[in-house]
Amino acid sequence: MKYSELVKVYKEIASTSKTLEKTKILAEFLKKLKKEKNKDIIYLLRGKVFPDYDERELGISTQLTIKALNKSTGHSAKEIVKRFKKLGDLGKVAEELVKEKKQKTLSSSKLTCEKILQNLRKLAEITGAGTVERRISLISELLTSSSPLEARYLTRTILGNLRVGIGEGILRDAIVLSCLETKENLEKRFSGLQKSERLKKISAETKENAELVQEAYDKANDFALVFEQACKKKLKDVAISTEKPLKVMLFQKAKDFEEAFKRVGKPAAFEFKYDGFRMLIHKDSKGVRIFTRRLDNVSNQFPDVVFYIKKHVKGRSFILDSEAIGYDPKTKKYKPFQSISQRIKRKYDIEKLVKELPIEVNVFDILYYNGKSLLKEPFKKRRALLRKIIKNKKYHLKLAEQITTSSEKDAEKFFRQAVKEGQEGVMAKNLEAPYKPGSRVGYGVKIKGEENEFDLVIVKAEYGTGKRAGWLTSFTVACKSGDKLLEVGKVSTGLKEKEEMGLSYRGMSKKLKSLIKTEKGREVEIKPKLVVTVTYQNIQKSPKYASGFALRFPRFTRLRPDRSPDDIATLNEIKKEYEATH
Repeated sequence: MKYSELVKVYKEIASTSKTLEKTKILAEFLKKLKKEKNKDIIYLLRGKVFPDYDERELGISTQLTIKALNKSTGHSAKEIVKRFKKLGDLGKVAEELVKEKKQKTLSSSKLTCEKILQNLRKLAEITGAGTVERRISLISELLTSSSPLEARYLTRTILGNLRVGIGEGILRDAIVLSCLETKENLEKRFSGLQKSERLKKISAETKENAELVQEAYDKANDFALVFEQACKKKLKDVAISTEKPLKVMLFQKAKDFEEAFKRVGKPAAFEFKYDGFRMLIHKDSKGVRIFTRRLDNVSNQFPDVVFYIKKHVKGRSFILDSEAIGYDPKTKKYKPFQSISQRIKRKYDIEKLVKELPIEVNVFDILYYNGKSLLKEPFKKRRALLRKIIKNKKYHLKLAEQITTSSEKDAEKFFRQAVKEGQEGVMAKNLEAPYKPGSRVGYGVKIKGEENEFDLVIVKAEYGTGKRAGWLTSFTVACKSGDKLLEVGKVSTGLKEKEEMGLSYRGMSKKLKSLIKTEKGREVEIKPKLVVTVTYQNIQKSPKYASGFALRFPRFTRLRPDRSPDDIATLNEIKKEYEATH
């Protein structure tokens, strides 16, 4: 497929803010893609070249891209940087440069999507001597073959900053329209019914089809596979696998135990809500693999967990859902998440960290066992299986603390026990519920302490002045609404002046500088990747932010390297919190 066809879609979608229009444009493109042999082209729609579960990254910096533009267009690096500062978008700079290209090239573009996938995937594989030169050659080869508009979107894709507004939800709905039944077909099918009944049937079937696609994606985390199976009308054949990570089931908040019982039923299972990080643990004939809720493979970082699984869990193959919490090796007291979070990203001194920052794995669910998916089994049955296969050993691996009750009094007593032991609160779970990867479906809720907090993502920052000059010291955070990120306030407190005192301005600046997309004066736009927990006093309405709300007296409490922008608070959650107090 010609890359120009895909670029046309980018341009059309970027020109509208209407979700329905974007979905229709995408659906028409997907109808063409159905005829193509290589369905991996679908990854490019979201500026990616690998499926979401794949950890490989292009790892291309702005500086390296500038060198590739220099090689492919003949313009000096100095001139490219000058234009970049003016436009704030290296994609637009590339578009200008290709228009004015000094080197003689073909007059028309022959760039294909397949060639882009081929070259960009090679970028992630190159190592050793001459890495920079080979990467520059692969990128400049593509830029040399591109038209001006192609150069814009190609450059943005290389930098991981496509910015056309194709989110997961829009792509899901486009797959429904292109592969399953369109609204027009449903209108014909139900044409004999009265209007109200016809609309009801159409709505129900459309919703069911969207759920089928979403369910398949949550299992596979691979839009190419989901698209292919949707085209074959075989979405139900998409199954979970021990070889790939999948999304964890998420839980909404409940303000108290009365609401918790109302939402999950009586009796309910109550479990500690641990102050740690989620681990999905996969075991099969190839060994043990450990994934975070971001789908990152962290098996090498946790050799202790691999050992615990082999020693304390019976079974040929399984997928366990669990929470890892840290404890002091001397006092055996449990520690907050922030004190052990460095273990998630650390690639060196692993054995030393295992001794200094030991963790205990608390298992609370099982999704797959000895070749069989358990997603549709009721929670009480899954928990019963865990009791049979897990040999509890405190400070290594054990079943999550749990009681089953219909009593608010018992639930509150259990909650106080959890808080006393240093945990965040409790989870309330429906005993008959299946497991729904990636969903906040009401099968379980979390009840935490009095402190108000949200997980949010940083989207902008400002450089400080005076003794904080050179550091980013004020941070704009956002919640999500569908596929959009909406600003909900600025945070500038909770960080320390010195790194040895904890989360510092210097440390935060280091993490964010590699994520800067554009700079304008003291303000910078940040790639939305860094998730943080923000506590606040209350919520107020505010026209200043796109969400329509602002957090009052917000304060950073922790980084969440185990979480992605998909996990942050939604606008609906913020609205609900606002309404509960006004």
